[in-house]
Amino acid sequence: MPVRESYDHGTPSWIDLSTSDPDGAQSFYGPLMGWDFEANPTDQGGEYIMASRNGKSTAGLMQQGPEQAAMGIPPLWNTYITVDDVDEAVGKVEAAGGSVTMPSMQVMDSGTMAVVLDPSGAVVCMWQANQHIGSELVNETGALIWNELITDNPEAAKPFYQSVFGLGVTDQDMGNGTVYSMLTLGDIPIAGVMPPPMEGMPNHWSVYFAVDDADATAAKAAELGGTVLGEVFEVPTVGKMVPIQDPQGAVFMAMQPEDPNAVQ
Repeated sequence: MPVRESYDHGTPSWIDLSTSDPDGAQSFYGPLMGWDFEANPTDQGGEYIMASRNGKSTAGLMQQGPEQAAMGIPPLWNTYITVDDVDEAVGKVEAAGGSVTMPSMQVMDSGTMAVVLDPSGAVVCMWQANQHIGSELVNETGALIWNELITDNPEAAKPFYQSVFGLGVTDQDMGNGTVYSMLTLGDIPIAGVMPPPMEGMPNHWSVYFAVDDADATAAKAAELGGTVLGEVFEVPTVGKMVPIQDPQGAVFMAMQPEDPNAVQ
């Protein structure tokens, strides 16, 4: 279902980009994903920029904080998981082996958020919606299609998401000792969990954007100043994918689904 009006508890529902150059990011993602942008003032000062496609919200972006830059944290995409009650969810974090880096905070009339670390050190945000549900457009060209936890300690991370968000876990042996896990809401897969594809990669939540043509998207990203981090590869029954780094350093996956209608 590409157009969304709500999200169930435990579902990844929003993404935003913390970047060193919001103007440069807009110049990259606008033509690459077909996004329009609108800057909105925040009650903390500065601006929060909403990206949309065909009039429906797809993502947000903001200036990276100076403390993050001073710590050497690169520009990155953040994943938000919808919860019914932020305070209740935050209250489960420490008992599940995680830690709270930002307690619940009201974001004007949009909703309430919190930021936590799972036991493997990956950052994940919580979102209790009010006027802003999250991404209004998903699973369609130029929109979020998948979220994936990249972690070197999945056996510590998976019980955390079960305890805090009430998710199920289904493991699939991919061969060569590699296990790909699905986080599920009932019978519905809503995110993936996998080990880092390369040594030294930090634990994080990765985002995937749907595209019509993975090869053409990679070429366009390079023209716009991005970096294609690997060859386009194909996952049977899923589709073609390619890792891309934007000009400021944030990494995402472009995905050409094998069956575009299967995810809608």
